[in-house]
Amino acid sequence: MRLKFWGTRGSIPVPGIDTILFGGNTTCLEVTLDSGKKVIIDAGTGIKSLGDKLVEEKKEVDIHLLMTHIHWDHILGFPFFAPIYNRSSRILIDGYQTCMKGLRNTFDTKMGDGFFPVKFDDLRAEIRYLEKLRHGTLEIDGLMVDSINLNHPQGGYGFRFRENGKTLVFITDNELREDGRRGKLMKDYVSFCNEADILIHDAQYTPEEIDERRDWGHSDYRSTVELAYRASVKELILFHHDPSRKDQEITTIKSNCEELARKKDSALIVKAAQERGELSL
Repeated sequence: MRLKFWGTRGSIPVPGIDTILFGGNTTCLEVTLDSGKKVIIDAGTGIKSLGDKLVEEKKEVDIHLLMTHIHWDHILGFPFFAPIYNRSSRILIDGYQTCMKGLRNTFDTKMGDGFFPVKFDDLRAEIRYLEKLRHGTLEIDGLMVDSINLNHPQGGYGFRFRENGKTLVFITDNELREDGRRGKLMKDYVSFCNEADILIHDAQYTPEEIDERRDWGHSDYRSTVELAYRASVKELILFHHDPSRKDQEITTIKSNCEELARKKDSALIVKAAQERGELSL
């Protein structure tokens, strides 16, 4: 299993000289299975560059698109995803049923009707909605995908990918909580992430910022390190960088997380997600 980041930023895209290292595009990840099959997570602005690459490769596009949720920063790039305009493309979509009408209407209602020049019905690709994850595990070419509900306004899914003895967990837009006001608790995520080879988790805020941002549906980096430590994760990737955060600030946050791990005598490896960065399991 291989992973490539095409968008690492939260909320809005932020291009510019201050975001060159970690990137300014919003959430999009490419997961390539051992079979060669591709699974894409979310359709933020990063999916535009991914789509261009897939078209350049001149291979038939047959992918799964898994949606954590449908807030704007996670769907904004879909109309610019080049494969949706090719008749040879096949796109199977699954994910969290955020809107009342269901995932099926997410993209249908965001194109045409004054929102975009091209109507969804005019797209040439074969696009189907699976809606299997809400019933249990989704299997894709030997990859087992499980989901967990997020602590985020209107909800969402985190994903666990298991293939050939390796485990990757992706949880963004999630507020880690010790109390039981509502939603999942820290212990629930510890169980879900247990002994993962790689955990990619929301770390949008600093410990100093989080109190003023409770119930916004994002975590501070100290809580994210605590999750990785309790779950005995091997490698933690900090994700969903705040749009106001400059590269140097993210570098400092990464260093702070490494120090937190050292204080726990943990062998945890800590990295910050970088646009175009790649990982292998």
